Amino acid sequence: MFENLSDKIERAFKILKGQGKITEVNVSETLKEIRKALLDADVNYKVAKTFTDNVKQKALGQNVLTSLSPGQLMTKITRDELAELMGGKSTEIKLSGNPTVVLMSGLQGSGKTTFSGKLANLMKTKRGKNPLLVACDIYRPAAIDQLKVLGGQIGVAVYSEPDSKNAVDIAKHGVQFAKDNGHTIVIIDTAGRLAVDEQMMNEIAAVKKAVDPQEILFVVDAMTGQDAVNTAKAFNDRLDFDGVVLTKLDGDTRGGAALSIKSVVNKPIKFVGTGEKMDAIDVFHPDRMADRILGMGDIVTLVEKAQEGFNAEEAKKLQKKLSQNKFDFDDFLGQLQQIKKMGNMKDLMGMIPGVGKAIKDVDINDDAFKGIEAIIHSMTPKERANPDIINGSRRLRISKGSGRELQEVNRLMKQFEDMRKMMRMVGNKDQMRKMMQNMPKPR
Repeated sequence: MFENLSDKIERAFKILKGQGKITEVNVSETLKEIRKALLDADVNYKVAKTFTDNVKQKALGQNVLTSLSPGQLMTKITRDELAELMGGKSTEIKLSGNPTVVLMSGLQGSGKTTFSGKLANLMKTKRGKNPLLVACDIYRPAAIDQLKVLGGQIGVAVYSEPDSKNAVDIAKHGVQFAKDNGHTIVIIDTAGRLAVDEQMMNEIAAVKKAVDPQEILFVVDAMTGQDAVNTAKAFNDRLDFDGVVLTKLDGDTRGGAALSIKSVVNKPIKFVGTGEKMDAIDVFHPDRMADRILGMGDIVTLVEKAQEGFNAEEAKKLQKKLSQNKFDFDDFLGQLQQIKKMGNMKDLMGMIPGVGKAIKDVDINDDAFKGIEAIIHSMTPKERANPDIINGSRRLRISKGSGRELQEVNRLMKQFEDMRKMMRMVGNKDQMRKMMQNMPKPR
């Protein structure tokens, strides 16, 4: 996402490259290009103009700090304004009430039902809640079935009344069911339409009045650009929602909705959907998104994702095995699973400063570990626990069993052994000291 916008802003900053001083002329040229980049990204014209006017006002008259070039100073000002444009700081979902009631709204096809499942999964796995999904979409064929399938995938109960044609009653009964059965958060999936219409607005307004939700979220497909912002305004005028959810940010989106929506409806973006899987949901951080747009990476999110998959008990066991030189293929497989839990590999690498641009045209397959996993799964338990016994004939059998070339098996064995040697050296303080002592001395 935002690749074209990032490229165009970077080109705009090149106008200042080599300039000794920020002047009105070179600032104006740069901001003209940035405004064009924002409009090309489908940002609302008034929003784009106000944004560049604010950047210009802050840039002019500022002395260039001794350690910064004009380009770097403009980048910082632009980054801060971008973050402010998208809300300034992340905004948490309100979890008051017993149970908390969350009402989902949005057009058909925006990803409302899928996001309801993702939110339920997040509340269950990360916030310690006991969610209930309530199926109030009484118009779309198979909407109830879709919610039940999602609920089954994540182990969350779904309340539905398939024969009822009254969304208000279903919502009220669902909240009562939650109270009676110890559910601490209720997520109500409502009907959408292909376009805003009076019937839909009246119905969702009636559901809101009946259940008095603590949180109303408007779900919008980020790929619809400026149309998404216009739809958000129509919904907000009737519902006065609490926050926006942008779905499909992993798609070919220009980013206009993310950059315009806060200014137009004055409601924060609270969550983003970044894929099909049930864990592909992130809290929206405007400052981190601004960093990513300007090619600065997003190390904070990367570290958070790593910490989510970190198991302190497992780490202790692994450390002990390393110190005793007992690291085996089962341990190696466990580490691969930890990495996979962190999410899409290309997205993860894109969070490293400077890497995002370098890999934007590189196809990084999420199935990159499949071959390694197939090879390890073709080993016997004894071979996985004792890699040293894997001789030529065993390698041949593993190759046939995994459907991978013998060269791949040999390469994995070599890489695994090299890794074990490195780990053994790091774990052996005496050996590390000797290695350091034997290093060439500077002359």
